[in-house]
Amino acid sequence: MSPQQINSEENPFEAMSARFKIAADKLGLEPGMFQVLLTPDREITVAIPVVMDDGALQVFTGYRVQHSLARGPAKGGIRYAPNVHIDEVRALAAWMTWKCAVVNVPFGGGKGGVICDPFKLSKGELERITRKYVARIMDFIGPDRDIPAPDMGTDGQVMGWFLDTYCNYQGSYVPAVVTGKPIALGGSAGRIEATGRGVMIVTRQALAHLGMNPKQSTAAIQGAGNVGLISAMQLASIGVKTLAISDIHGALYNKNGLDLDLIAKHLAKARNLDGLTCGDRISNEQLLELPVDILVPAATENVITSKNANNIKARVITEGANGPCAAEADQILDSKGVFVVPDILANAGGVTVSYFEWVQNRMGFAWKQQEVEDRMEHIMVESFQSVVGMSKRFQVSNRIAAYILGVDRVADATRRRGIYG
Repeated sequence: MSPQQINSEENPFEAMSARFKIAADKLGLEPGMFQVLLTPDREITVAIPVVMDDGALQVFTGYRVQHSLARGPAKGGIRYAPNVHIDEVRALAAWMTWKCAVVNVPFGGGKGGVICDPFKLSKGELERITRKYVARIMDFIGPDRDIPAPDMGTDGQVMGWFLDTYCNYQGSYVPAVVTGKPIALGGSAGRIEATGRGVMIVTRQALAHLGMNPKQSTAAIQGAGNVGLISAMQLASIGVKTLAISDIHGALYNKNGLDLDLIAKHLAKARNLDGLTCGDRISNEQLLELPVDILVPAATENVITSKNANNIKARVITEGANGPCAAEADQILDSKGVFVVPDILANAGGVTVSYFEWVQNRMGFAWKQQEVEDRMEHIMVESFQSVVGMSKRFQVSNRIAAYILGVDRVADATRRRGIYG
């Protein structure tokens, strides 16, 4: 899919740029710095020839975008999906830049993607694609350059192949080159739960800010993957009742609350919600418009747009996914008084614990899970307070406040480093 084929409202890079421009204007960012911060530092497109299981040779396309290195090495996941396109990867890399700055971890933003359908590939084909992709981008990654991680369509096993390929080329063991690895390969305790736990923490803070009792609150979760399911279970730990959850095929709804333990056991075997009878089947579109207190879009980009924003009934939206709200939806949600915890804050628990994993790998020492969770909670709570404080100071939405906070920190680092050459 080329950028020309993407509807303007649905183009993630344009959505990111629209928010960036508002934040830059509020900060009075000088024109030159505006261009520096909006323009990715490096974009890499690679061909990935792979021999498939049937002996046929197929060429896949891979991307790696390093948006900013001003505050540290690039950091960001690798996405395997059939609809990956360069504007999506650019946007995701920029969001990583602002996200790392919002939670004040010393990374810049990066993102990668391979155009493929991982659910239609064998394990062997996935491994060969991964190893060839690593070989193609080898010269641009490393623990002090660019540190990939899992994203949609990738997992700890993919990171294991990534690590092994990199180490074989380097001739030494370099665990800090990727995060989101299995524990056996230097992964961090608490990493799998990190994004969902972060969603819970900022939602809890939002409810407290609004004077709402979590034990009297309901939620709808779009997405039953790692982020969505764990968010639901983490919210349950503070008393929030989840009424609906979805996968790519549709949603499951029960007005009295869903049995999350049953759903988790089913998903571990089936990887989808088909066959569950603990609720009624509704569409993903219907889930977004349910009369709940909390909506957690934790699937993909642009699920809330100008077409359906007026129908949103939730009082709090916590963005577990990257870019789930189109820019055109922001003003509608603001006018309705919806308290949005934006993606570059809400789902930053993942990159925060990825930073902890990187630190542990560099030290050669592992922290206990409780220590990881305590450190992450401190960062997420402090970052939430900083965003809300910025919102009050500039009289803007939480989303623009988060952009202001992130952009200001990156601009400050860029000025202090100066422009080389």
